Amino acid sequence: MTQSNIQEVDIDHLLSQYQSFLEERLFPRDLDLVTTPFFQSEPLLNELRQKARELNLFAPHLSEEDGGLGLSLSDFAKVSEVLGQSPLGHYVFNCNAPDIGNMELLHMFGSEEQKQNYLKPLMRGEIRSCFAMTEPGHAGSNPIHMSTTAVRDGDSWVINGHKWFTTSADGANFTIVMAVTNSEAESPYKKASMIIVPLDNPGFTNVRNIPIMGEPGEGYLSHSEMKFEDCRVPLENIIGEEGQGFALAQERLGPGRIHHCMRWIGICERVFDMMCKRAVSRELNPQRPLAEKQTIQHWIAESRASINASRLMVMDTAEKMQRLGAKAVKQDISTIKFFVADVLMKVIDRAVQVHGALGITDDTLLSFWYRHERGARIYDGPDEVHKSSLARSILKTYLKKG
Repeated sequence: MTQSNIQEVDIDHLLSQYQSFLEERLFPRDLDLVTTPFFQSEPLLNELRQKARELNLFAPHLSEEDGGLGLSLSDFAKVSEVLGQSPLGHYVFNCNAPDIGNMELLHMFGSEEQKQNYLKPLMRGEIRSCFAMTEPGHAGSNPIHMSTTAVRDGDSWVINGHKWFTTSADGANFTIVMAVTNSEAESPYKKASMIIVPLDNPGFTNVRNIPIMGEPGEGYLSHSEMKFEDCRVPLENIIGEEGQGFALAQERLGPGRIHHCMRWIGICERVFDMMCKRAVSRELNPQRPLAEKQTIQHWIAESRASINASRLMVMDTAEKMQRLGAKAVKQDISTIKFFVADVLMKVIDRAVQVHGALGITDDTLLSFWYRHERGARIYDGPDEVHKSSLARSILKTYLKKG
């Protein structure tokens, strides 16, 4: 949503400002913040958000007129990497998922009333939101197959359905729901629509925060199971046109995958730093650090090469998307999604191994990232789906040539 008002910035200076903020204000606290219930930490997080505003670093993805920095997609990608070094970096600067995707969606397709009621408070960081698409009864890799329905009744939509893995629903102000509004549509891609549902609605129930490898999470750091039972909202809460749900989801997911991949690279850099420090400080014998072992050296070399390769691939995709649009980089998006997610898990796993028993405790951030980022190879399209899609797209060219 920065493309209409892109500003020329000294990106290197800006990145150093973000890096300093993280090192001075987040790194010393982030382990405590993620091991403390979110709502207990929220006052401190709000203080950090206010400091980000005062330093003119808040919401870097937004245009200047909307209170942001007006960065291009590629410049914001670089910022996203820096913020990814802390589990709460994106949240403190109000560019966290799912809020950032919902901001982009409402900015492009929301009505003026929707922008006033939902987008503007979201951009100011006054409220949080979530995005309800995945269902427990259907594969999330096939978003056109869902059971949640929205039926017209007078001047309302009546929504019924069961969703889960809805990130950050706990404490959110509203959700955007994908629901079938026309089951008889000729194209399966035109059956569903996106509808805004305020979460104080009596027809909405947040069933639970789903435990992730034993950790239920809370607030921003949660994934909810939810039900909609005769949940009524005004007809004007639909985003765009009826039947546009799948098309809008694709618009939302393209830039979102750039954001995710750069955040993962930021995690990799922090984890890589932890791994190297552990390797040189942990002694096997007096005067003989772990770093002398060839296996450790190979892990470090392989991690460095794969992180650098990931960054180049993602930045190339971001720059091409900026010039040519999302449709032109469909293959690139699939490539970076499965490649960077795999690099992320390998780097974290190596760092855990180098830390030994310490690596599986909650005394470092490694166990937090190991739990929460294993989903990187699943959400926004599992690895195997992206690989098959990419291969089919490549082979289609060869089949046309005979």
